[in-house]
Amino acid sequence: MAKKLGPPIVLGVVTVLAILFLTGNGTDDKDILRQTFQIDAVYYDSGHVEISFLDKSDKTTLVVMEILGMDESFQKTFSTSEFIEIVPFSNLPKYGWAIHPIVLEIDHPELGHIQLKTEIHSLDEPAPTVIYSRP
Repeated sequence: MAKKLGPPIVLGVVTVLAILFLTGNGTDDKDILRQTFQIDAVYYDSGHVEISFLDKSDKTTLVVMEILGMDESFQKTFSTSEFIEIVPFSNLPKYGWAIHPIVLEIDHPELGHIQLKTEIHSLDEPAPTVIYSRP
């Protein structure tokens, strides 16, 4: 019987993406990014994830949000500096939320092209670290 390679491959892709985010351009401007952008992704027992984004400068022109690791990729584009998106998730993932990172590609007229990455967490858990990057 053939082994399912999906979960190990997904974990490998997530690891590579995390390394790329962490080794992005210098860290000198990360504080500006942390002060400007907020993202959170909370799983509710009713079977959905609430993803919220806020640009405190109110200057974001475009955000492309993607949830990785799903059977069918979820991607949505926003042209606003703030949004809340509800995404149905009928079951908790077998290998944990780390296999479904949330990635935002942001266009900002002053800060340029920014990438944010975070993970989904349950309501009773603290929010995971957000990784900020400039490609």
